[in-house]
Amino acid sequence: MIRKRPSRKPGMMLVTFEMPAQVWAERITLVGDFNGWDKDATPLEQDRDDGAWRVVLELETGREYQFRYLADGQHWHNDSSADRHEDNPHGSTNSVIVL
Repeated sequence: MIRKRPSRKPGMMLVTFEMPAQVWAERITLVGDFNGWDKDATPLEQDRDDGAWRVVLELETGREYQFRYLADGQHWHNDSSADRHEDNPHGSTNSVIVL
């Protein structure tokens, strides 16, 4: 799930990226063009109350960002609530958000 809300900084948006608790993993990271597709740069934290995995990023508005979730360093997931999905050069698709 993705939630967008305005940041206090002009031209920026706070974006919450979330994976449901039903995704069984020891570690989930957010990987996308906003972090150079670095598989370790943006880990999600698991909420102790509801079990969901979340991270909040402050991203520039007026842009599109491609991303995927990586569970345990080997299982890729897309976000069904993304604005759209696009083919990637690896034979699968990336999630896309539009700010």
